[in-house]
Amino acid sequence: MKVTSAQASKILKKLNEQHSALLSHEEYTRTFNAATGEDPETLRPEYDFASVQEELAELEQKIRKVKHALNVFNSTQEVPGYGFTIDEMLVYLPQLTKRVAKLSYMKQMLPKSRAAASYGDSRNIIDYIYTNYDIKEAEKAYNDAADELAKAQNALDYVNVTAEFEIDIEF
Repeated sequence: MKVTSAQASKILKKLNEQHSALLSHEEYTRTFNAATGEDPETLRPEYDFASVQEELAELEQKIRKVKHALNVFNSTQEVPGYGFTIDEMLVYLPQLTKRVAKLSYMKQMLPKSRAAASYGDSRNIIDYIYTNYDIKEAEKAYNDAADELAKAQNALDYVNVTAEFEIDIEF
């Protein structure tokens, strides 16, 4: 079956939801309570141990196959314009996000600001915080990093919805 990364993610989500639902159902039906004097057979919920285990194993195998195919795709599919693979992009994006957050803070700083006094500090000394960098340079770096982050996210999104790969699985 040929799929895109976005489709594979949706398939994986559905399989995991089915697996969780089956586990929950099993948990509620594998045991039951009956009071003394009640006929347990009239209270027994329908539960077939062997078929539930078989169904769980089949779902787990499908999950493994989809995850493996997705991992292989991510480690081999290059992101156009970047010269590295999706798995590298998945490391690059959080790095860029942290850089953008840091630069956002730095670009908002004042060249000189009063330091907050500590509670209970009775000194009459006023401390100032001075930036040790050019704020305009930090703002330019922020804009460049934010633009790069958006560009990288769009490049990854494009690959995720257009590039196809094969998953050896039947539904």
